[in-house]
Amino acid sequence: METVVLIIMLMVSFNFALKLTYHNAAGLIATCMLAAIFAGLAWPFAVSQSKAQIADWLNAPDLMLDTSVILTVDVFFQVTFCVMMAKKIAGEKLSKAQGAIYTVAFWFPGLLIFPVLFALLVEIIFAFPGNDFSTLAWATGAFVLVAAPSLSYLIKFLLPERDLRLELMFVVNAITAILGIIATVNGRTAVKGTNNVEWDALAGFLLIMAAGAVAGILIHKRSTRKIISKIQ
Repeated sequence: METVVLIIMLMVSFNFALKLTYHNAAGLIATCMLAAIFAGLAWPFAVSQSKAQIADWLNAPDLMLDTSVILTVDVFFQVTFCVMMAKKIAGEKLSKAQGAIYTVAFWFPGLLIFPVLFALLVEIIFAFPGNDFSTLAWATGAFVLVAAPSLSYLIKFLLPERDLRLELMFVVNAITAILGIIATVNGRTAVKGTNNVEWDALAGFLLIMAAGAVAGILIHKRSTRKIISKIQ
């Protein structure tokens, strides 16, 4: 389980740096300052943790379920950003509602980056016992303030194409979501077999599927009509 959580943390960190490549200098500095200040101010809570307590958290099914909800929200916002940015790259004009969604998704730094920074701070405090906690915390914040923009510019240098970075960001979030499901299971694979069919749940699922299909068809027809009217 520790390995899965570590991989998720690395994915979240990489996705954070990847999204920074779409910010201008001011937006990049502001986002990184927010992360650095959080790392600097989180030390009173970090010093109260222990390795045994963290291990207990990782093996707590209820906590992992709660974390999976946060991860789902995080992935939802990042995928929404990918979709809206893809429309902008393709030259498609966004509606007012889509523009508002894009703005929120663009400036949303992610929820999981803060637990990742907290975990990094805890590990640094464990690695340097006897040192001033506040100094270690602000040194961690300074490291984040330098490392995050540096990694962002490195990614932008290696992948100058915006659409390619966007595809990579989408894939990273998809993998993160899959790993979140694995972490939620938390080693539990045993399920009790049953011959009973939950007809209410099945009917509700089919109703949601049908409503989604109808909505998709209507949206597709509306988009097609707009394109045809523009051509004519």
